[in-house]
Formats: sequence, C-alpha cells, structure tokens
Amino acid sequence: MAWKIVIAGGGFGGLYAARTLERILPPQSARITLVNDVNFMLYTPLLPGAAAGTLEPRHVVVPLREELKHADLRLGTVVGAAPDHGRLSVRGPEGDLEELAYDHLIVALGSISRTFPIPGLAEHAIGFKTLPEAIALRNRLLRSFEIAEAMEDGREREAYLTFVFVGAGYAGVEGLAELQDFAADAIELYPRCRTSGTRFVLVEARDRIMQEIPRSLAEFATRELRGRGIEIRTGTQLEEVREDSVRLSTGETIPTRTVAWTAGVKPHPAVAELGLPLDGGGRIRVDSYLQVEGRENVWAIGDAAAVPDAAQKYQRPTPPTAQHAMRQGRTAARNVAAATGAGHRRRRFTYKTLGVFVDMGRNQAVAQTLGIRWRGPIAWFLARTYHLLLMPGMKRRTRLVIDWSIGLFFGRDASELGMLGHPPALQGQSSGGTGEEAAGD
Repeated sequence: MAWKIVIAGGGFGGLYAARTLERILPPQSARITLVNDVNFMLYTPLLPGAAAGTLEPRHVVVPLREELKHADLRLGTVVGAAPDHGRLSVRGPEGDLEELAYDHLIVALGSISRTFPIPGLAEHAIGFKTLPEAIALRNRLLRSFEIAEAMEDGREREAYLTFVFVGAGYAGVEGLAELQDFAADAIELYPRCRTSGTRFVLVEARDRIMQEIPRSLAEFATRELRGRGIEIRTGTQLEEVREDSVRLSTGETIPTRTVAWTAGVKPHPAVAELGLPLDGGGRIRVDSYLQVEGRENVWAIGDAAAVPDAAQKYQRPTPPTAQHAMRQGRTAARNVAAATGAGHRRRRFTYKTLGVFVDMGRNQAVAQTLGIRWRGPIAWFLARTYHLLLMPGMKRRTRLVIDWSIGLFFGRDASELGMLGHPPALQGQSSGGTGEEAAGD
C-alpha cells in the first residue's frame, strides 16, 4: 500500500519537500500531493527586480508542474484540517470543498503581510509580498508620473512624486532601492516631473534599518540610500494614511499618493484552522526534527512554523528566509521518509545562515558570507550570482541572465501595464490604440 503524503503549500519549503520526496522514495511506495493556491512558486528574493522592471515577472516564478516529476499538484486553498482523522480540507478553484486523506502531512503554508489597525492603511497602502502587489507598485509609480506631468503647479505634483515605504527589513530596503533606481531612469521621459524631482521616504519603527544583518552593513546601506537622496526615518511609526498624505508618530505629515507597506509578516490565516499547537506568534510549534508537538505524522516548515534555530542554541525560531525554508523542506522530507520505514534516518534541522545579501540596485549591495563582509559592486555581483544559482532549472537561470544583460545595455521599459489581466468588455473600447480607429484596417 502506498503512503499518502500531503504537502500544504508550494513555496520554497513545500516545493523542496516534494522534490526531495520524489527523489528518495520509490514512486510506487508513496503518493505525494502538493496543495497550493497557484500553480507556481514565487522566488521572493527577486520580487524587487520584477517591481522595478529589471526582470520579466514570469521569470521570477517557478511553474510547479515543471518541477514535479511524480507528485500530484492540487490547486486549491487550505481551509482546515482534522489531525485526529488524518484529513486536510481544501477549497478548490470553483469553490468546491474536498477532504484529502493523509498518512503524513507537511505544513508549508508560508506567511502574509502583517498589518496593524492604522487608520487608512488597508484602504490606501499597497503591500509588497506578492507578484501582483509588486507589479501594481510599479504601475502606480508610472501612473503617478503621467498624472504629475499634466499638472501645471509644481506643488500639486509633490504628492504624486513622493513615495513612502514603511518597514526597513529585506523587502522594504530592497524594494525601495530598486524602485527608486527605476524612477531615476524613468523620470528622464517626463520633463515637468524631472524639474520637480522625486522624493522617497523610508519609515522604520526600530532604531536602525535591516535588523537582520550586522550593524556595520546596515550603516553602509543607510549611507548608500541617503547618498541617493532617500530620506530615512528610524524610531518612527506610521500613524495614519490618507488618500493624499501620511502622518507619522513624529507629527510630520508627508504628502504622498503611494504608500508601500513592508512592515513584517505573519503566518498564513489557515495555520490557525489546522488544529495544531501554536506559539505566541501564531506559528506551529515543532521540535528540531520539524515534527509538530504531539503529532507523529505532521510536520511544519517555513514561515508557518516556529523552527528552533541551531544558530541560537535552539532557543529562538529561525528567521523567515528562503534559504531556511528550502533546507527545512529537504529535512522534513527525509524525516517523513524515515517515518515510512524507507531506510532513511531522522535528522535534526541544524542549518546556520552562511550569508546574507541585500541588493540595492545601481550595482550596489551589502553582503556577508562566511563571516566576510562585502560592500558595493562586489557584493552586488555576489548577490546576483547567489540568486542565479538558487533559482531552480537551467531554463529559468538563462532567462535571468538575459534579463539582467538587457537591462545593463538597454535600460528598462517605462510602459504602465495596469490593464493586464483586466480586459475591457467585448463591446467596450480597448486600450492601446486598438479601438474604433482599428475597425477600418
């Protein structure tokens, strides 16, 4: 009888767990099912590149069916579970509810943006966690340029040319740096906007940016950002977001039409519906073998799990990074194989961070590898090389190299394509000069 192994989530952890199980278990011994709400894995470290137009959006995702050899991909949203009965509840694309039976379950549901009850935040801010959000942010910048270019009064243009990022972790710093780099190129096409100039503001509640990296590297990144004219407000919180401005805890009001929210993540809401033990942060409690407390056949990895960090003597959870999630996926897969009696032995998750990379565009980055700290163009080259090697598949790696090379020689496209995926009614007028005037061709 084949073991039924279900993996909930197709991000870094889920995909690498499925690939490892496919490799180490004979196809006839297990039926592996991967459940995900979309049919691709987003390579999140490259999201800022997609937002800034450096990378084609399709080139920062990994189609799951291309990577899975034997596993079954089930498109759907996890809505609950019955651990005592070995069942996972999944809502399909058409709204139908299905119960998937499992002998072993790996939870890799990831995380979503963490928000706070700040007035106007949900109505007016844009997240920076998903591909649609990243592309929407790029389109918002270009649309703002178009609106501001038509304005006669420079003071009216100010709000449209001011961009505020809240949260100075990886996503905030890399996203802001890449978008500001793109804006510096695109604004050359807008004479009035060029005269007024853009304003980028980074707001961080803690005492410095990039708490995840050593202070010296964070200080270098701060100097680099400020050298570009980017304003950094540390020790400052967002108090209110309006349609045309934000108010900070310092009392300052900044006119803006674009607010990007990157202030942390929290576990996917479905994690709380699985009937598993959670820690104070809402993550699933697991041991160093990635096994859920009190459950012999349930495992949890990635942002959804409080995995004890070997680098912190197992006293604190591992950081929510892609490099941790993919290695947790491999370890969980081997431990599941061991539990099925496939001849593998259980392993503790002992990975310790070997390096950090922060790509800030314009050939600038900060990095630390094996205790050695890098800055500037060398760090930028190391960061891109690292992500190139981690991207699954030679085909996608080649596409990244081509995109980066085209960007170096020809710059980035400044087309605002917010209408993609939202076609007009069949009888309505189309965009892009293909309306009624095309009827006589």
